[in-house]
Amino acid sequence: MKLQVLQENLNKAIGIASRFTSNRAQLPILGNILLSANKNKLTVSSTNLEISVSMSMGAKIEKEGEIGVPSRVFTEIISNLPQETLTLEAEKEQLKISTPSFSSNVLGMNTSDFPRIPSRVAKEKGIVFPKEDFSKALSKVLFASSIDETRPILTGVLLILEKGSLTLVATDGFRLSFNKIKLQEIKQGPRMVLPKNVLSEVGRVDEGEEIVLELQEKEKQVVFGMGDTILSSRLLEGEFPDFEKIIPKTSVYKISVDKEDLLRAVKLSAPFARDNANIVKIKTLKDSIKLFAESSQAGNQETKVEAKVEPGEFEIAFNYRFLEDFLNSVGGEEVKMEFSDIDKPGVFLDPSVPDYLHLIMPVKIQG
Repeated sequence: MKLQVLQENLNKAIGIASRFTSNRAQLPILGNILLSANKNKLTVSSTNLEISVSMSMGAKIEKEGEIGVPSRVFTEIISNLPQETLTLEAEKEQLKISTPSFSSNVLGMNTSDFPRIPSRVAKEKGIVFPKEDFSKALSKVLFASSIDETRPILTGVLLILEKGSLTLVATDGFRLSFNKIKLQEIKQGPRMVLPKNVLSEVGRVDEGEEIVLELQEKEKQVVFGMGDTILSSRLLEGEFPDFEKIIPKTSVYKISVDKEDLLRAVKLSAPFARDNANIVKIKTLKDSIKLFAESSQAGNQETKVEAKVEPGEFEIAFNYRFLEDFLNSVGGEEVKMEFSDIDKPGVFLDPSVPDYLHLIMPVKIQG
């Protein structure tokens, strides 16, 4: 293999690929990035057996071939080279990297053990939707997924494909985010739960204006195509909670409040709430709400925020971190909160996004 490629293009690709390598001792090849030179393109690939990525870029190919190179070593070298043309030349299991002022020989690996991963997406079999719409929808649900690996299904996001719409749902058992976006081109499809890690990467890939999603049911995986980048992931297996039963059908207390004012009040409660199981209390008054947090070590605080409240006084407690996460996802200037009882989930809404709903379970407090 021998080729010339621009440093900035290669550096961008391996910056992504390095996030999906694995240091499993039983499979050393997974700690490597696969470089494949074919025709007029260089393809950079990696996988940890759960998520894989393949990225292609233009290159001047003098000799076709492929080699696996250690992710950490290769990434550190390429990222510190200037933005100029690099020459990569592989002989057996060694890669020579050179510029007019630099030369390095990196010990690589034979690629025969590298797992086969998707390098293209079948657009005719997939679903196409605008990348911007999907990324915005993701930002409103991803934060609500769980990090607890003992319940793998909750570490993902449920995607529901219906005619004319795509629904995304995430929950960690204490809060739930629901967002539906209208996409006229979408047809009815199966429900699927995808790991939040791959969806985070889909949102981060800065390529193209559309996403192609292909479900490969036989392989139990999904493939995303974005320009010259292909991301693939296994599906999460298990039964996702019946979220529709969790969403309250009615509410008693309704509050409208400025988002920034409420966010400021939540942040002011943080130094005290952190020492008391993250608890912040919300009390409704006639034309305002009061946030209160206390700590046996730090003291206490209360912040009054103007609000439109109906019908009367009510008090409920939440984890302040959950409130802050929701408020950071809101794009509008106002938020709405709806409560039915102190032990029922609170409903949090962003009026600027009609089909976005967030639930937070309250914290039980003594007295």
